[in-house]
Amino acid sequence: MTITMIIPGKPIAKRRPRFYRRGKFVGTYSDQVTEEGRWLLSARDQIKEKLSGAIFITILFGMPIPKSLSKKKHQKIINQPHTKKPDLDNLVKWVLDCLNGEAWEDDASIFKIKAGKFYMEDPITRIFITN
Repeated sequence: MTITMIIPGKPIAKRRPRFYRRGKFVGTYSDQVTEEGRWLLSARDQIKEKLSGAIFITILFGMPIPKSLSKKKHQKIINQPHTKKPDLDNLVKWVLDCLNGEAWEDDASIFKIKAGKFYMEDPITRIFITN
């Protein structure tokens, strides 16, 4: 079975947890909770059932084109590799963390990941999950 998902909007990268101190107590929190909720709402609509067994996932990140580019350069850069921040591993981590427990039971069942980030006219995240 294959699940295909398209999440519109600029791809989101997983950030490091934040820390705070209250006296001798140190705590952590995530400042991405609301982003994760919005992203997951869009993804849940496209998940028909949870996959089980060995899972192969392909993720394509369509990154926004900088507004500072001229029209000539703008057309040249479409579908070219995106080599700036955010890092690809942080983008993949975001997708895997959000979909864990939603599209599959546990991310330990993922045996192969194929991912890439490219400049696109409309920012988007495309996900293909196969078992």
